[in-house]
Amino acid sequence: MKQYAVYRHIRGRALIFGLPVAFFALQLLAVIGSLMAVIFSFDLVLLFGAMVANGILYGLLLKWAQRPEMLRVGNVFPDMISNKKITIHETYDEPS
Repeated sequence: MKQYAVYRHIRGRALIFGLPVAFFALQLLAVIGSLMAVIFSFDLVLLFGAMVANGILYGLLLKWAQRPEMLRVGNVFPDMISNKKITIHETYDEPS
């Protein structure tokens, strides 16, 4: 009798060809755009250039999917975290 392994990573993110869905959509748009460019202006150099460009884009997207910290531009946390109580009544002159 054939035995099946239990799939335990049900909460993992969905991957298509090793890419998250958003990256796969970007790759698909690039492939469709390059196909349209090749079809409407057929050139052998453009065909090979589109293949190389799509391959490079796929490699970059795979690398970014494995290491998402490479995409972060700004700081995630503030420079300073303080437990000091914030008070509204600083210094003001009371009428006498």
